Amino acid sequence: MANDIQTVRQVLKETCPRLLTHPNMVATGVGYKVTKGSKTGTLCIVCSVVKKLRPSELAPKDMLPADLDGIPTDVIETGRLRAFQSRTDRHRPAPGGVSIAHREVTAGTLGCLVKRGGQTLILSNNHVLANSNDANRGDAILQPGPVDGGKFPDDHIADLEDFVPISFVGPPSECNFARAVTAFLNAACRAIASKTRYRIVNIQAQNNRVDAAVAKPLEPNLVKDEILEIGKIKGLGQGELGLAIKKSGRTTGLTTGEILQVDVTANVQFGPGRIAQFTDQLVAGPMSQGWDSGSAVLDNDNRLVGLLFAGSDNSTIINRIEHVFSELNLSL
Repeated sequence: MANDIQTVRQVLKETCPRLLTHPNMVATGVGYKVTKGSKTGTLCIVCSVVKKLRPSELAPKDMLPADLDGIPTDVIETGRLRAFQSRTDRHRPAPGGVSIAHREVTAGTLGCLVKRGGQTLILSNNHVLANSNDANRGDAILQPGPVDGGKFPDDHIADLEDFVPISFVGPPSECNFARAVTAFLNAACRAIASKTRYRIVNIQAQNNRVDAAVAKPLEPNLVKDEILEIGKIKGLGQGELGLAIKKSGRTTGLTTGEILQVDVTANVQFGPGRIAQFTDQLVAGPMSQGWDSGSAVLDNDNRLVGLLFAGSDNSTIINRIEHVFSELNLSL
């Protein structure tokens, strides 16, 4: 009987070798038949194909029967089945969402491919590709990043092309005049028993809007214009409050979230004693971890809205993509 799973399994066992000889067939199994997009309660033999074809496109011998020994068949399109690589593996061509870094950096994420002046470039963060301002144009970029086993020259995939410098808050001031003034003011406060005290504060040279850099692939065929588990980018979007978003990153893979804050000003730490303030940022919830930096952030229509660069255990900080593209003169 069709509703007896043991019977269906036995029929599948007997017919599977023959079914897999059909062109276009990639898998067979036992499942519930789907009719007009809805799952029914009827057990069937499911035949998975690379592409569903119309009967007129098939030779009579390649047509699948409506049933096998009284067991219904169902055909679903799955595409070509292939083994997934780890995001920390060496990928050639390399898509967005995999490990990448400057040769002196541990690892980050290859965000996506962009264009500038007719050239195809890799987009990620300054701190991933340009070593937080400490790199030079032409430096080697490795895929995977060094922490994931990437070595020069074997895994050399691109050269650093350009980056937006990050402006850091400097170390305590060495200005003798400022020290003298604050000492005088603090002495005056003590003399009048005031609890107020003055201190020297360095002013950041300029506001940061992006942590972004681009690298030029050594050969065009070393990279792939899609993002793992997301696919191709379908244009530019804008990060708005409440927008559903997703990203594909080296550490946490495909994750989803929501823009919880806009117009954010944030102090971000880049190692011990190195802090930079970023303005006009987007904040989402906990959808990233270390080395996801550089991930492209998209909406549910696969429109690019941001570049992930920082976060904590419960927050993710994202550059607006319009600022990234403007400061590096990029396009899709």
